[in-house]
Amino acid sequence: MNGPDITGASRRPGRLRIAVVGAGRVGAVLAAALRQAGHDVVAATGVSDASVSRIEAMLPGVPVVPPDEAVKAAELVLLTVPDDAIAPVAAGLAKVGAWRPGQLVVHTAGRHGIAVLTEAAGHSIVPLAIHPAMTFSGTSLDLARLTDAVFAVTAPPGMLPIAQALVVEMGGEPVVIEEWDRPVYHAALVHGANHVVTAVTQASAMLARIGIEDPSRVLAPLTHASIDGALRDAPGAVASLTGPVVRGDAGTVASHLEALADQPEALFAYRAMARATADLALRGGRIGPAVYADLIATLGEP
Repeated sequence: MNGPDITGASRRPGRLRIAVVGAGRVGAVLAAALRQAGHDVVAATGVSDASVSRIEAMLPGVPVVPPDEAVKAAELVLLTVPDDAIAPVAAGLAKVGAWRPGQLVVHTAGRHGIAVLTEAAGHSIVPLAIHPAMTFSGTSLDLARLTDAVFAVTAPPGMLPIAQALVVEMGGEPVVIEEWDRPVYHAALVHGANHVVTAVTQASAMLARIGIEDPSRVLAPLTHASIDGALRDAPGAVASLTGPVVRGDAGTVASHLEALADQPEALFAYRAMARATADLALRGGRIGPAVYADLIATLGEP
């Protein structure tokens, strides 16, 4: 019995044959989005039961094959593996001769530009770094969320329009990030999203410890208003600052430190963020040098 046809012999003119290597939450969704745009997803790779199930759900009819077979069948490869695996996987595929000259290879890591691909896969491929600034569930719900999502794109000279066009086809908005700016870009997203989740989780735990059954009911209005204000006033956001630090209320800050003495992780985070808030308030003119010095003395060593 013959295996599935992944040659793309019957594909429509002007459409790319696409393979997704690493059909995790991101890869499967982006491949599905490009499929909706009319491209042919000809192969996918998946090892875990979750990946195989995701391929069946998001990319019905697409054969699951080994990585080298997937790459050889495609004109565009979505290399959507974890960040630290990009270089080893690309290098491994190079060793078995999977890559072809002129082949488009896309990774979706925020911190990497295109160098990670050219160093591992060789300079004959066309490397593209396309990072969607959103979180993924790996379900069809993500397809709607791609609309108007921002994608950071980095590409070689002359190839940027290709990366931008792919983003537009997926419904997103491309924003060009230079190779050397990718780590700062990614750090900003982690600090502005992941660390916010950490802070809210810690705050919820504090409220739960004093018997509040639904901490989200208390935090939600305040958190949403604070984030909305900060985004509206960005990048300065000084006008949105509220709380005891910008009021210069060192006594209140001291009481918070005492209350959190038995919660070392939350105490460390509170001190660090209070210091950063004091720095921002000083630079923005919300507090003066004397008040700032009093606050820093109260906060003590982190």
